[in-house]
Amino acid sequence: MSESPDVKVAPWTGPQRPYDILKEGTIALVVVAILTIGLAIVFSSPDDPQVTVQQWSTKAPIDFAQTALSELNGTSGTAQYGAPYNTASPGQKLGPFTLAKWLGATIPVNTVRDFVIDPLTDQPPTPTLSAALAQWKGAGAGQRTAWLDAYTKASSKMTFANGTVSVPTTAAGPVPVMINSLEQMARSGALDQALVTQSGFYTSNYTLPLLFLADGSYLGDLAQQRHLLGSQWGMMNETGSYPGQAWLWLYTFWYQIPPFSTSTNADVEVSAVMALLSVLLLLVPFIPGLRSIPRWTRVYRLIWRDHYRSQSA
Repeated sequence: MSESPDVKVAPWTGPQRPYDILKEGTIALVVVAILTIGLAIVFSSPDDPQVTVQQWSTKAPIDFAQTALSELNGTSGTAQYGAPYNTASPGQKLGPFTLAKWLGATIPVNTVRDFVIDPLTDQPPTPTLSAALAQWKGAGAGQRTAWLDAYTKASSKMTFANGTVSVPTTAAGPVPVMINSLEQMARSGALDQALVTQSGFYTSNYTLPLLFLADGSYLGDLAQQRHLLGSQWGMMNETGSYPGQAWLWLYTFWYQIPPFSTSTNADVEVSAVMALLSVLLLLVPFIPGLRSIPRWTRVYRLIWRDHYRSQSA
């Protein structure tokens, strides 16, 4: 039985010509460097400053206050996310497999404690805030729920003026003082630092401020303005209307089409698809038919057209 042409090829016995790989490599390096620098100057993306909680609370105080309320009453995206932050939901699944639930809450986040109570407790005490925190901590779960329900029902009429958040209710207990104090803390810039230092004084862990920002609408509105949504150039993770990191397109492409675009388990499903594609790529040399495509298409004759032209002559 003869060997498959894809597995074993006879040694080349035709003419050869010298090839200076150092010269070719140097030329390629210089050309690519010039193109990279030139294109970066012409098409580079804006160097936008980081988005902070202080910026958010200053430019969109109502959105900040309503998001703070959602952290308190447990309706925010983080509070209901599930693993790896909490056990509020089973998390994303791959078919019958609850992968996120198996891993558990590896980055535990309690939105009431981490986003509101602890930051307020760490601030220099004032009589009003200290009384509000003592009232909150001394109340039972039912009383806290009643306060939050009253504040939540009136929050659609929330207003902001002279640095103060106002809600037309008198049945919310300490909640108005807590929301107002957190708003003032955020506008001063202290909340940014407080959220980061909860992971230690010297840290670069920005999980809490990022989750807090993501629960509001301000960050999403900025993303839309800068064309970072999945339906815009943002599918390649770049600011402005410019192509971003092209290597991301294959991964993020799946999020734009059904069933992934409508699935609540899109992250784990896309990861599974990419893992399968990666395995297929590794197995290309061993898959009959697929490995023969270059030989059937004769693309090598296009690459080495000068050689084949000389041979024909």
